[in-house]
Amino acid sequence: MNITWFNGEPKEIVVTLTPIHLTINKPGTQFFETANQVMLGYDEGKQLLFIKPLSKSEVLRGDIPEHTRYNISINASYGRITNKAFINRISNLFNLNLTEKGSKFKAQWIANMSMLEVSLKEVL
Repeated sequence: MNITWFNGEPKEIVVTLTPIHLTINKPGTQFFETANQVMLGYDEGKQLLFIKPLSKSEVLRGDIPEHTRYNISINASYGRITNKAFINRISNLFNLNLTEKGSKFKAQWIANMSMLEVSLKEVL
């Protein structure tokens, strides 16, 4: 008997932006399961958004200012970061027209930098 077991393709990481929050789909949440907080950043020239998980020990170390750290909530099927000020900055900077339904963007985990990179060049 020669059995070949079905192995579904891994799903893409997708980040959805709405006027109030960023939502990371289930494939992306694996990188944030132990995150206590996150840092948010962007590269204007390359049209990229970055989400960096911070462990509890990184937060407690005291060298990352409190105003640069943001809460993340991880649920069974998604992760969510609520930060209207950051979304407003991103929307204006990258000329995004975000609705309550949200706009979806491809993301990838950058292992050597331990952060999620979201490409804002194309809405899915």
